Amino acid sequence: MFWVLLLLLAWSIAGLACLRLCLAAVRAAAVGPHTADREHALTLYEAAFLSGGPGRVADLTLVSMARQRRLLLAHTGWATVVDPCGRDDMERSVIGAIGPGGQSRIAPVRSTAAAADAVRVLADRLVSAGLAVPDDGRGIAAGVRRVRVAALAVCALGAAALALPLPADQPRLLIALWFALPLALTLGCLAITRMEVHPYSRWASPAGQRLIGSLVRQADGTADDRTYLTSVAVRGVHAIGEPDLRAAFAHRERYVGEHADGHGDLRG
Repeated sequence: MFWVLLLLLAWSIAGLACLRLCLAAVRAAAVGPHTADREHALTLYEAAFLSGGPGRVADLTLVSMARQRRLLLAHTGWATVVDPCGRDDMERSVIGAIGPGGQSRIAPVRSTAAAADAVRVLADRLVSAGLAVPDDGRGIAAGVRRVRVAALAVCALGAAALALPLPADQPRLLIALWFALPLALTLGCLAITRMEVHPYSRWASPAGQRLIGSLVRQADGTADDRTYLTSVAVRGVHAIGEPDLRAAFAHRERYVGEHADGHGDLRG
């Protein structure tokens, strides 16, 4: 009867994951229009954080400084400081990440700037305003990921139970049906969440998503500088129109891949 223990474990994993997702949805619903700061006017940095997190804020800062000719982003993936005087905390974080030599790869600059105190202060302000999800693994997106993992775990436990030697009076089909119940719980929970809450963001609360939605129609990337940067904040570096800038960030992505694999010339 070892398969019964596996079934209990499957129920525990599925039930706990679904419960945490439901609690996350309740907390998100509690931060509604009456709780969040409805009069909050998003800055570009705030829009970038709500749309793509700390990395998006760093990308926006790099693009903004490059468009103002205070930072040179080469198509080879290197950043060079032209104006060493940052105009705000984020720009000073980027300049500090580049270092005293005034030149560095874009990839490590982005990583360092994304982890800077300026971004943490920005995140705390948005969380306090009810616009961002606290970074504690309790958001809806994190809950959805846990339920997906739970569904896979139930399938694995069910397969393990069916692979065990069983007495002749215990049909495998019946055991499979028992494991189908916790699997149905996880899949049903995911389906309900998708219908009721989707889209769910890792960074923005439902109130924050509503504010981001009001910016999307402005983010066509073709008008003035403010609109262009709004497009980058909301959609990321893929909204960049200049070929040289696009090449610089594409080179950054290749560098990250090579660095993660542990090979490749770091200087390109």
